[in-house]
Amino acid sequence: MTARRDEIAIIGAGLAGCLAACFLARRGYPVALYERRSDPRAGTAERGRSINLALSERGLDALRRIGLAEQVMADALPMRGRMIHPVEGEQQFQSYSAAGDRAINSISRGALNNALLDEAAALPGVRVVFDHRLVGLDPTDGTLSFETPQGPVAAKASVVLGADGAGSAVRGQLLAYGLLDESVDFLDYGYKELTIPPLGGDFALDPDALHIWPRGTSMMIALPNPDRSFTCTLFWPNDGAGSFASLTSPAEIERHFTEHYPDVVPLAPNLVDDYQHNPVGVLGTVRCTPWQVNGRVGLLGDAAHAIVPFYGQGANCAFEDVVELDRCLDECADDWLAALPLFQRRRQENAEAIATMALTNFVEMRDKVASPVFQTRRRVEHALERALPGRYVSQYELVSFSTTPYAEVRRRVRRQHRVLGAVVGGAALLLVGAIGAALSRGRRA
Repeated sequence: MTARRDEIAIIGAGLAGCLAACFLARRGYPVALYERRSDPRAGTAERGRSINLALSERGLDALRRIGLAEQVMADALPMRGRMIHPVEGEQQFQSYSAAGDRAINSISRGALNNALLDEAAALPGVRVVFDHRLVGLDPTDGTLSFETPQGPVAAKASVVLGADGAGSAVRGQLLAYGLLDESVDFLDYGYKELTIPPLGGDFALDPDALHIWPRGTSMMIALPNPDRSFTCTLFWPNDGAGSFASLTSPAEIERHFTEHYPDVVPLAPNLVDDYQHNPVGVLGTVRCTPWQVNGRVGLLGDAAHAIVPFYGQGANCAFEDVVELDRCLDECADDWLAALPLFQRRRQENAEAIATMALTNFVEMRDKVASPVFQTRRRVEHALERALPGRYVSQYELVSFSTTPYAEVRRRVRRQHRVLGAVVGGAALLLVGAIGAALSRGRRA
């Protein structure tokens, strides 16, 4: 068992790392939180790299446990549904919940990270060390090697947690030792951010919705910000027609947006500049196993299971990891040798489930949301939810507005879809019967 006085090293002072530091400090552990970047609270955000977060119940549950939910939500903007923007015609609002009263929350990743960092740094026993890039890790004894502006630095910890994102240096070290297997599946898509500024001092679009421009094989989304701007994110193919590679000149960019996103052009005066100068990010799914080695080194959040952002669950899932790790430590009386394998057994199936759902949701967002068939199905689902409260709940509501394990969500939704199929099939039979009867009457007339 690891004694309470032994220091835990967390690599990565992002969202998951800071939250983990808060939970562990409250358990009485001294914590060293190492971050390769400089203190983000003292600088400016990297251009085009924010991807606003959609904070939902799983993330809020974790924040409530450390008393931070109310502070974080003070600057959040609730989004109660999707606003669909066709190329032509009226916008259409699609509620996330049957009653229209539930919302996911648009929040700045940087602001949330800073709030968590402040909370962690203020707790007794937590020391935060910036400008430390991990370059070496001995998984047998917890020896750490860092590169810093002042030169090499060595450290040691009883337990090392890798919370350093999809490109995790901790995972890379374990991979180099041959202690885990890894797969990284990149999409043939990237993302690029644009900005819609305030219009006349107010929001240029409805701030109560997540806006989607579905275009079949690509899409754009927009989330509101407290300063009344919107952060837009293009999810486009990397190559081919209508891809990032195909548009280079200002004239090409303007022509493409005028054709495919005509309502955006007058709202985004810096469209061409944003497009030309903001970077294209990569999108992919990271899987690895095991997530821990000998109860001494463990991975959590994106370091263990990065997913694509199309369900808005990346941060929420990572926060849920921290809650589950805390629960495992409780059940194992802080025996890390038992707690880390238990954590993986409980979370890996759920991580795989949300990874699959996120990929599926990409197809739904870029294509199906504009389909009359999809819209009819959603109306039927909401009608069933109202008719069978608590017994029939849509996948979206279970993922976003509950803490039902992701794997259980998938199992429950499969059962419900059999019911939905029967209802839709029965309705179709009734319709066919009614048409047949009408035709028969017509022939007799």
